[in-house]
Amino acid sequence: MNDSTLRATIAAEAAANKLAQDIVVLEVGDIIGITEYFVVCSATNTRQVRTIIDEVDEQVRILTDGRARAVEGLDDAQWVLLDYGDVIVHVFLAETREFYGLERLWADAPRIAFSVR
Repeated sequence: MNDSTLRATIAAEAAANKLAQDIVVLEVGDIIGITEYFVVCSATNTRQVRTIIDEVDEQVRILTDGRARAVEGLDDAQWVLLDYGDVIVHVFLAETREFYGLERLWADAPRIAFSVR
């Protein structure tokens, strides 16, 4: 498993540990070329969005020494994005995720399996 795949699966597992819903890891590197993976998940409220973001950031930092280059969307926490360069984590409120349909845009991207520890 390469560093990017490891970082993506750690992010997905961390989100799952904070009860994120409908977690998907998409391998988008061959399609868009600016990142290798998208990790996409949903939360039921803005407090949970922030909790998931905090856990993902902490686990990626601890387990891979990775640091987010940018964090977008924390002000209203409807859609928060953590950018690690090779992995971009998207945490949505469920209704916001449905509205934007990010997975539909990248429907041809392979999905990567991960397990929750």
